[in-house]
Amino acid sequence: MTPGPDLQQLIDTIRDDAASDDVLTQLGAAATTINELTSTSDAALGYFVDRARGAGKSWVEISAVLGVSKQAAHKRFADSWTATAVLDRYTPRTKAVLGAAKEVARGLNHPFLGTEHLLLGLFSQPESIATRVLVAHGITEEAVAAAVAPLSPAKGPSKDVEAALSAGNPPYTRKAAHVLQGAVAEALVLGHNYVGTEHLLLAFYRDSGSVATEVLTGLGLDEPAAAAAIRAALDELTQAK
Repeated sequence: MTPGPDLQQLIDTIRDDAASDDVLTQLGAAATTINELTSTSDAALGYFVDRARGAGKSWVEISAVLGVSKQAAHKRFADSWTATAVLDRYTPRTKAVLGAAKEVARGLNHPFLGTEHLLLGLFSQPESIATRVLVAHGITEEAVAAAVAPLSPAKGPSKDVEAALSAGNPPYTRKAAHVLQGAVAEALVLGHNYVGTEHLLLAFYRDSGSVATEVLTGLGLDEPAAAAAIRAALDELTQAK
């Protein structure tokens, strides 16, 4: 196994980043670095847990490898989603997609936010990388809406819908929360310190059983094609700068 930096290397890096002999400045730099390392480590571990789940491994098998109970593993990686920690990394466009997803759910009278709402929410940002990739592959908002309808049909009006969607913590389904977490890991894989719509699109493929993934693959956009298109779009943006 490739060893990580030892304590002295980490201390030297923090001192270099602080660029000051002031002990409080160095302490601040240390706190920032450790927080970033912790967040990155958690996301990286979550990435491989996601892959294990995608390969059909059970929570019993995963918890055994991690050396924790099944309940602890499930709580950390399936049930737990701290919106503040994740959303801090989201770009304004990606945050706008989440807001649009809520409106999509409201329009369908759904008292929850699922992957289908997130996918439809992407079309609120036509200039985003994800939406441009979708449209370039012939996947329009109308086509997605038509594909979602039989899988997640609209409901009748209900007071429960407004109550749920107006709550302080949006009622994301487990699969949708999984996508939101997974988008952070997808950003790390690409070496990005932000979470854009492209990462959100890639994160849909982490669960083949979600409505969004079923719709995307059914409309002809599988994970390799989406990843290739996103890389091409990012390369184009880099060359334009």
